[in-house]
Amino acid sequence: MAQLVEVRWHGRGGQGAKTAGYILAVAAAEQGKQVQAFPEYGAERRGAPMRSYVRISDAPIRLRCAVRSPEVVIVLDDTLLETEDVTSGLVDGGWVIVNSSASPAEVKSRMGSPNVRVATVDATRISLETIGRNIPNTPMLGALARLRPDLVDLEGAKAAVRATLGGKLSEAVLQSNYQAVDRAYEEVQTE
Repeated sequence: MAQLVEVRWHGRGGQGAKTAGYILAVAAAEQGKQVQAFPEYGAERRGAPMRSYVRISDAPIRLRCAVRSPEVVIVLDDTLLETEDVTSGLVDGGWVIVNSSASPAEVKSRMGSPNVRVATVDATRISLETIGRNIPNTPMLGALARLRPDLVDLEGAKAAVRATLGGKLSEAVLQSNYQAVDRAYEEVQTE
């Protein structure tokens, strides 16, 4: 039976959740997987909560709905932990990767979900120090690569950043995104 993995990104408009989902899908497609990636918006404005979904499978994907049973949830803004049910449908033992300077134990206590694994990385700080802007999406890909290399490995994440953003960004900005991916890969903390 083909393995289907679902990933749900929670962010705010302008943080790059949609782009990060597409980058992850490109990385998986480059590894020969079948993929889907699509966003879901509420109020379409910068700063509004939004979700992005990714499905990765060995076989064609026939589902055409929002991700309901993710194995991984990635949260680009930890303030969403108070307003969104980020663990909704998350499989037991699934990962929640949060952009936060807090420890995984502190974040897990805020969520009240005992059967999930929590990781944190200060993607905001990393993106400000490497890219010069608060766009935490590529650092979060680095954290994902560390925790779920079966979905995307470090080199695959960076290659997908180039494939997705290469025509839009200067070489210097691409290199700073690679640095952000590398740093998050090294700095992600788990419980």
